[in-house]
Amino acid sequence: MKRKSLIILMAFMLPLLVVAQTKQEASKLQWWQDARFGLFLHWGLYSVPAGDWNGHRAKGNEYLMLYQKIPLKVYGKIAERFDPVKFNADEWVKMAKNAGMKYIVITTKHHDGFAMFNSPSSNYNVVKMSPWGKDPMKLLAAACKKYGIKLCFYYSLGRDWQDPDVPTDWPTKGGRSNTWDYPNEDKKDITKYFERKVMPQVRELLTQYGPIGILWFDTPELIKPEESKELLAMIHKLQPNCIVNSRIGNGLGDYKVLEQKIATTIDLNPWESCVTMNGGWGYNKHDTAWKSPELLIRQLIETVSSGGNYLLNVGPMGNGAFPQPAIQRLAAIGKWMHVNGQAIYDTKPWKIAAESLGDAASDKNVTKVDNTMVDALNDATPKGIFPEIRFTAKGDNVYVFANSIHTPVLQVKALGSSNFRKIKKVKLLGGHCLKWKQEAGFLQIKMPKKKAGHINVYVFKVD
Repeated sequence: MKRKSLIILMAFMLPLLVVAQTKQEASKLQWWQDARFGLFLHWGLYSVPAGDWNGHRAKGNEYLMLYQKIPLKVYGKIAERFDPVKFNADEWVKMAKNAGMKYIVITTKHHDGFAMFNSPSSNYNVVKMSPWGKDPMKLLAAACKKYGIKLCFYYSLGRDWQDPDVPTDWPTKGGRSNTWDYPNEDKKDITKYFERKVMPQVRELLTQYGPIGILWFDTPELIKPEESKELLAMIHKLQPNCIVNSRIGNGLGDYKVLEQKIATTIDLNPWESCVTMNGGWGYNKHDTAWKSPELLIRQLIETVSSGGNYLLNVGPMGNGAFPQPAIQRLAAIGKWMHVNGQAIYDTKPWKIAAESLGDAASDKNVTKVDNTMVDALNDATPKGIFPEIRFTAKGDNVYVFANSIHTPVLQVKALGSSNFRKIKKVKLLGGHCLKWKQEAGFLQIKMPKKKAGHINVYVFKVD
């Protein structure tokens, strides 16, 4: 009888425990979903050669070691030239904050295996091997705490060209492995690497720098299901509030990642688009494919209106400074966000994400990227500048984004009286109430006069 009662009790309690766990996970994600906008930083040894190798222009950016098949002993010597005299953690974080970003994700270990932090478990790190001898993560942790920015860490999980025990299977067997130093793929045992390097280093990242907002894993490759589970259990034990992306592998993680893509439809599940500001992730002096501030702002809006977060990348130079075009774009985005940020932060998708004002597919400004190296140059985000309306929502307000509109009057079909309830007020963010009229077929808004140098993306708050 007691056993039967216990079974009934467990059957009753299990759904309650699941609901409680779901609420806890949702609460943990709340700050991130409210933030909507973050800074991605790819910085490592590859930032020093900056697109050159042995006196000639080289392919690969952060994949330099792989594409040039540089022996580990030779590649490691780049650390002797790593002396970022212009690195200033305060300046980095202030630029992110002034741009309207709420969190920073920085590469602590990329695929080259070099730790950009003080790692007691591996001497192959920036403190032990560079003349600079400092721990940038410690300095960034202090600056992030000072300015109220969440510090988050990137860690390459299933690729490591320094370790002898890391096989890969993409795009074919050994396709992303160090086969010039360690040619025998069948001899490699990823569990040895996982236990020797991954677990100790992730533990160090979670115990040396205070609260971490996100552990942003990359390329799980051949990491086993039990290893993903073991890693996640350690993270939850050491920092229960730390978010983990889906690239921890094997179906685990708190949110999915779209790399160099933006969702085309609304997705209410947690997701994030990580996007480059120019052509590649790591700094390359030859990379001149810088997106305009207007295009970057439009990509931010496109992402948020579809329910996602926008993680925008900058590749700092080997000397520790941001490239000047990146500084200029961050400043321009920040100026726009200062006026219009309320339409981004803490918002949700409206009933539709967008309303087209023309045939975007026929736009002549849409560009294609030469994508022969899908690791380094794989930007599939839209490049077209065409008239479009986007929407977000917060409470009883709908925010209307007028993207690249050149007509004196904007007509919003979705907000016509036949589609939407009666409107009380329409206000230009950063401006004043405008002339508007709600008719059956559309809401008609008189567009503001364009100011010289102003980014042509206006936001209207509709009550």
